[in-house]
Amino acid sequence: MVRQGEISERILTSVDAKAAVVERRLPRRVSLPIYLILIVGALVSLAPFVYMVMTSFKSYGSLINNIFWPWPPLGSEPLQWQNYVQAIGQVGWDKQWGTWLFFRYFANSAIVALVTLTGVLVTSSLAAYAFAQMEVPGKNVLFVIVLATIMVPSDLVLVPKVVLIFDFHWYNTYLALTVPFMDSVFGIFLLRQFFLQVPRDLFEAARIDGAGHFQYLRMVMLPLSYPAVVVLALFTFIWAWDEFKWPLLVTRDSNMRVLAVGLQQFMMGEGGTNTHLLMALSTIMVTPVLFFYFLTQKYFAEAILTTGIKG
Repeated sequence: MVRQGEISERILTSVDAKAAVVERRLPRRVSLPIYLILIVGALVSLAPFVYMVMTSFKSYGSLINNIFWPWPPLGSEPLQWQNYVQAIGQVGWDKQWGTWLFFRYFANSAIVALVTLTGVLVTSSLAAYAFAQMEVPGKNVLFVIVLATIMVPSDLVLVPKVVLIFDFHWYNTYLALTVPFMDSVFGIFLLRQFFLQVPRDLFEAARIDGAGHFQYLRMVMLPLSYPAVVVLALFTFIWAWDEFKWPLLVTRDSNMRVLAVGLQQFMMGEGGTNTHLLMALSTIMVTPVLFFYFLTQKYFAEAILTTGIKG
């Protein structure tokens, strides 16, 4: 068995080396036009989200009258917090769970996102380690073939995947929602680039201490590649949380729907879609993604700065 304490000093040395790379920054003197372009781009990106949140607090009258700011000091209308309660109630009632269907949709999305996230991290780390550290005949050719699959449009293999789901009798189950997405070519590429930066001397030292490939991956490679792992986890969570087309195709019952499908089938009012209620549900749906992002945003810069810099 490997003695973790004996290689901790080597790990810390490598971490310090990576930290020195991360500390490199772009020149501080950046022209004003670049800042202005970035500010405009940020405002354009934030505008849909701001509109969604604002609409979720408006009354139906303010919405149909197209009042931009109905609250003080420009208006007298209070914030309509009851829109969120009304929207959740309007989705419907789940008799099986004895709760509102919205919470069932939320639970299904959380289950699918977390299971998919776990599968992607496991498969990507194992494949990336094999491509980066193990001496496998023809591994570079295999890696190119794996990367080439990115060029295959997802819609091209959509029908064959659905047919396989029916053949496996997975239709309308969590297996159909998670198993087909438990791998990521992007994740393999990202982690491989980080694994290539780890000095080979650490592997030799770990082997002398009795560590196998799995122990070396778990105790050395993954801790040193933590920024890449976090970034991959965030991207995978967002992709799984926002997925709409696939859950719509492989589920039938309302108790198997995810949030994206539930929002699409939101109950219609007499005058059409209650947009202010729909925006309230959309705000709730986006909240976990924003929370996860703000927890991990500091790792983006480190991941971008260190990816491709081989140590």
